[in-house]
Amino acid sequence: MHVVICGGGVIGASIAYFLSLRGVEVTVVERSGVACAASGKSGGFLALDWCDASPLQLLARRSFALHAELAETLEADWGYRRLDTLGVLASDSRDFSSSRALRTPPWLGPETAVHGRLGTEASTAQVHPGDFTKAMMQAAGARGARLRLGAIESVRLGDDGKRATGVIVDGAVLEADAVVIAMGPWSVLACQWLPLPAVYGLKGHSFVFHYQPPSTPHALFLEYEDQRGEVDSPEVFPRTDGTTYVCGARGHDPLPIDPDHITIESGPSARLMRQIERFAPDLAASEIVATQACYRPVTEDGLPLIGPVPGVSGAYIATGHSVWGILNAPATGEAMAELLVDGEAKLDLSAFDPARLRVLPAEDVGPAPAL
Repeated sequence: MHVVICGGGVIGASIAYFLSLRGVEVTVVERSGVACAASGKSGGFLALDWCDASPLQLLARRSFALHAELAETLEADWGYRRLDTLGVLASDSRDFSSSRALRTPPWLGPETAVHGRLGTEASTAQVHPGDFTKAMMQAAGARGARLRLGAIESVRLGDDGKRATGVIVDGAVLEADAVVIAMGPWSVLACQWLPLPAVYGLKGHSFVFHYQPPSTPHALFLEYEDQRGEVDSPEVFPRTDGTTYVCGARGHDPLPIDPDHITIESGPSARLMRQIERFAPDLAASEIVATQACYRPVTEDGLPLIGPVPGVSGAYIATGHSVWGILNAPATGEAMAELLVDGEAKLDLSAFDPARLRVLPAEDVGPAPAL
C-alpha cells in the first residue's frame, strides 16, 4: 500500500509517522518545506481538558497523552514540558498592582494582574511546534517515509472519476493507493479536484523574543483592554530554548497560493508590539528573533475535517484543526493510520466527517480568504 500525503505540516507529518509504524509506504508532498507555515509559527500550547464538553474532547485527551508518550519514546528534543497556565488581565489605563489577588510573575508590568489559574502541570504543556513537526517527519523517514518537494497540481482520478489513483506533482504522476489532503488552509485548493467543503485561513501575527523569564515559566493567556475599551487576547509562551513566543494580532490579508509569500501586516503587528510593551516591558525590550504571520485552517462549523472524501474511494482529508492543530495532530495521525489500514479508527470520528458540510463548487475555488 502506497499512501501519498499532500501537506508537510504537523498533521501530514503525524499521519506519516503513524502509517510508518504500520509498515505502510508513505510519500509526503510539500510545496515549500516541512513546517513552513502555521506548524512552524504557532504557539505549540497543549491542553488536556480545554476541549471537554465538545466533539473534540476524546481527540484532545488522546492527543495530550500521545504527546507525552512521544516525548518519552522518540530520540529528539522539541521542547516538550509541562507547565502551569495563568489567566492575566492587562490594561492601557488601569493599574492592577494594588488589587492582585494571585501572585503575578514579576516580569510583567504594573498594569497586569493574574485573575486565575487556567491549567497546571497535570493539564497543560507545550512544544516547539516546528521542531515537533520536523521530528515526526524525521521519525517517519527513519522508517522509510519519503518527502517530496513540489507543487501539487491535482489529484488523479480513475476513468470513472470515483477513485483516487495518485497526484500530479510538477506535471508528473505520483501513483498511490490512497491520497490524504492535509494542506491546512490550502486544502481549499483540493475542492477543485474532490467534492470537499471549504477551508478558510485564520491569520495571526506573532513575535519570538530572545528572552527567558526570570521566574518559573508559565503559559499566559491575557485579556488586554486598550484605551478605547477594546479587548484583545494575546498569548505568551516561554520556551525551553531561551525564547518567548507571543501571538494575538489577527490579520485580514487573503491567503496566498504559496506559503513563502505570506506577508506581515504592519497594523496588527504594531498593535501587538504596543501591547507587549505595556504588559511586559522587559520582554518587549529584548532581541526579536522573528516577526511572523501564519494562517490556521478553519471550517464553517469550527470542527476539523477528518475522514474519507464522500463519493471518491481512496481519497481522505485531515485538516481544519484551527488553533488546536499542534495539540490534536498525534491523535489525528493515529486515527488516520487506523482508518487507512484497518478501515476504521478506534476514536469516533463521526463529528469530523467531511460529508456533514456542504461541498464547495469547484468554480468557487480560489485562494482561501482570511476570516
